[in-house]
Amino acid sequence: MRKLLYVVLDGLGDLPTPELNGKTPLEAAKTPNMDSLARKGKTGLMYPVRKGVAPESDVAVISILGYDPFKYHPARGVIEAVGAGLDFKDGELALRCNFATVDESGKFIVDRRVGRNLTTEEAGKLAEAINREVKLAYKPSEFIFKNTVAHRAVLVIRRLEGKLSGKITNVDPAYSKTLEGFGVAKSQPQTKIEKCFPLDDSEEARVAAELVNEFIEKSYKVLKNHELNLRRVKEGKLPANFILARDAGDTVPKFPSFQELYKVKFGCMADMPVERGIALLCGMEEVPLPQSTGDLKADYSLRAEKTLEALESLDGVYIHIKGPDEPGHDGRAKEKMRIVELIDEFYFGKLLAKLNLEETLIVVTADHATPCVIKAHTDDPVPLLISGGGVLADEVDVFSEKACRKGKLGIINGSELMPLLIKLLKD
Repeated sequence: MRKLLYVVLDGLGDLPTPELNGKTPLEAAKTPNMDSLARKGKTGLMYPVRKGVAPESDVAVISILGYDPFKYHPARGVIEAVGAGLDFKDGELALRCNFATVDESGKFIVDRRVGRNLTTEEAGKLAEAINREVKLAYKPSEFIFKNTVAHRAVLVIRRLEGKLSGKITNVDPAYSKTLEGFGVAKSQPQTKIEKCFPLDDSEEARVAAELVNEFIEKSYKVLKNHELNLRRVKEGKLPANFILARDAGDTVPKFPSFQELYKVKFGCMADMPVERGIALLCGMEEVPLPQSTGDLKADYSLRAEKTLEALESLDGVYIHIKGPDEPGHDGRAKEKMRIVELIDEFYFGKLLAKLNLEETLIVVTADHATPCVIKAHTDDPVPLLISGGGVLADEVDVFSEKACRKGKLGIINGSELMPLLIKLLKD
């Protein structure tokens, strides 16, 4: 049987931008390796979930791995906790968090990600202070607050006498919850911080909301006077003085394993806890990666080597590359274009030089669009290519949003992709 390589470029999808003379970053980028794959294979567009849904990364990844997110009701907080290596049990409460910057009043957000220059080491020191100094008093409970990568973190609260419910609202005003329980990005987020409220009349939800509000209030008092933040201000940097929390969950999702569904031994390579958590919950084998160094050429080259090594012992590898998403959120179209070019040269270039495309089916796509002109996730479809493994080519010869619209794959929804790949793999 052929091998399957599934490459997801986080936030790759985009819209035409004036900064690039009306082109998207992918259209403007020089990508000879991805263009070669497109020329040899079939292309199309994909709604990561479905039209009208601007998904967060967790919902999108679950969908494009072949699981119906409307059925499995994922909660990102729980997935992040699992991905961060925390021991989480049903009835506890987990939330995805960001270190953020708020104004002097403590009511309005200045920057949701602390200017993107908070280091993981700095976040670790702030997390230590929170765990040491914050005590929850509303109900007997304990918590673990763990920083993960840069400004990102996860919070787990355990009630000592009773359970907690994830049916509560977000503190982070940039995201809302659907009726199905998963998070979506708001098209026009507000900057005013929101209180956490219960979404039903249960005691578990009321207590959960009160404990989250207590944690947010007390952690703010710790952070705003922390010496590290005072030093950052003196250095002209934004202070990491607030915790934004969202996507609460109280139950570990019960996914059918990848092996059961598709009869393949699959590995996952991911930098972020959310993708790592999904992989572990789906029964994939984690392929460990060293922390990114910031040297993108070296990081992408190493990931190419690790991909080739993993394919030797596994039936397939899912690799999630974070690069394009951050400049999309920041509105830096030229930087997003540059990162796409580096991925093409140092990941795909190194990979394709040693990969046998006759024996390997390779798919390249994105988990969502993060247009630079919007600076947030949108419901726009993302480009998709499937190449190698005996796939017959269509007439598309470059990899871009505009070109893929003409591809023979047409427009599909995310949950349709994995079954299609398995069928191609076994034909």
